[in-house]
Amino acid sequence: MDPLPNRIAASIASLDSLYHRLLLVVGPSRSGKTEALRSLADGHDWPLVNVSLSLSEHLMGLSPGRRAVNAPKVLHDLLEGSGGGVLLLDNTELLFSTGLELDPLHLLQAVSRHRATVASWAGCYQGKRLTYGNADHPEFRRYENPAAIIVTALAGGCPAPPATVPGAP
Repeated sequence: MDPLPNRIAASIASLDSLYHRLLLVVGPSRSGKTEALRSLADGHDWPLVNVSLSLSEHLMGLSPGRRAVNAPKVLHDLLEGSGGGVLLLDNTELLFSTGLELDPLHLLQAVSRHRATVASWAGCYQGKRLTYGNADHPEFRRYENPAAIIVTALAGGCPAPPATVPGAP
């Protein structure tokens, strides 16, 4: 296993003592989150759920208004039947959709009340602030002191901001 799966596995042991047994693997796209979760799923025979794919398949037959109302229960039902062991959740981006009107962190915390849960989070963690997306994006979220264990996919927790080019808008 590479270092990210090792860091995740080492942190899972401390989940049992927490109210929310939630571990977030935080990093931007293509930072190794999916590969790390696949490695853990293969190595421990834990279920790995593609949240966006599974949830969208179950919601697409509903009207947009019904999707927002039913999404938490549909997700709960999907995850309840996902097998035993630590629950690994990847591709969680659909939870941030403004059309579903969800609080992604709260929803993941609810899932983790009864089962150790490791979820990918395409965002940034610095200091004690967890973010998803850019501040000017409609799906942007910011949480101070999230009730979760955080493992960052990148050293420092966030990629360096892009360099500005003099004279660029």
